[in-house]
Amino acid sequence: MEVSLSSANCRGYICSFSPETLLLKRPKFPQWDRCLISLSSTIRISPPLFAQIGPLSGKDNFVKVLCCQKREISVVEGRCIEEIYDALAERLLPTAAVTSSPNLKHIVGLAGPPGAGKSTVASEVVRRVNKLWPEKASSLDSQVKPPDVAVVFPMDGFHLYRSQLDAMENPEEAHARRGASWTFNPELLLRCLKTLRNQGSVYVPSFDHGVGDPVEDDIYISLQHKVVIVEGNYLLLEDGAWKEISSIFDEKWFIDVDIDKAMQRVLHRHVQTGKPLDVARWRIDYNDRPNAELIIKSKKNADLVIKSVDF
Repeated sequence: MEVSLSSANCRGYICSFSPETLLLKRPKFPQWDRCLISLSSTIRISPPLFAQIGPLSGKDNFVKVLCCQKREISVVEGRCIEEIYDALAERLLPTAAVTSSPNLKHIVGLAGPPGAGKSTVASEVVRRVNKLWPEKASSLDSQVKPPDVAVVFPMDGFHLYRSQLDAMENPEEAHARRGASWTFNPELLLRCLKTLRNQGSVYVPSFDHGVGDPVEDDIYISLQHKVVIVEGNYLLLEDGAWKEISSIFDEKWFIDVDIDKAMQRVLHRHVQTGKPLDVARWRIDYNDRPNAELIIKSKKNADLVIKSVDF
């Protein structure tokens, strides 16, 4: 398949590759600032790929690839959230199907501000990978239920304990800002990720929202898990241990959402958990929005940007 590129700042360019290449690999193009790839409308595109490259425009299909001096950023967007889930799962399926080494893992870092839908995206993509993987792994006995190959690794379990916040210089401020990057334990998260990478399995903490503290060793990521989606707010930051955490991921995903829409979702969440409306609004202004503004700056460190769609 021939692909022509056009841009206000560059000349046309012709190359050849298959639809599968678009889905599974990042094709290499000249390092222009912005290019628009026009795919001939005579080419048939499967639904997952269609979701990844976006909707039809006139007689052609278009996929936007943002190119910069150092690397390329892919963009996934669809007409509905289900298309996005399908596209992301299809992206990971070949990795799950061909991984044979018992210790080898494909680790994805999924970041985004509060209210972006990280937990939902991670769980839906994992569910689809686990459902579709037997179709890709032809060696499986059809009578045997295959083990799950994908799992979610949440960052919530790495909150500092309330007792640790109590021991800080300003405990009242620490509790009010709980959820900020400095109220997590990135060093412990980094150790767990290194153990997972080096040994192939690890126990990680979960978070008990009723108690308000982590639960140690509550989630087991085993040798059978080949795809691990780590989801959390600050995974793509460039400060201290966060930068080393980011370097461990095979892929770095970011959910791109309008900050006002994200804050409306968080406000609704606060109210549903019993906070009075005025308290919920205060927490948004004092804590959630500043955190979101910091997190959004880390979008530039992603390999793949997921355009948010309402659930």
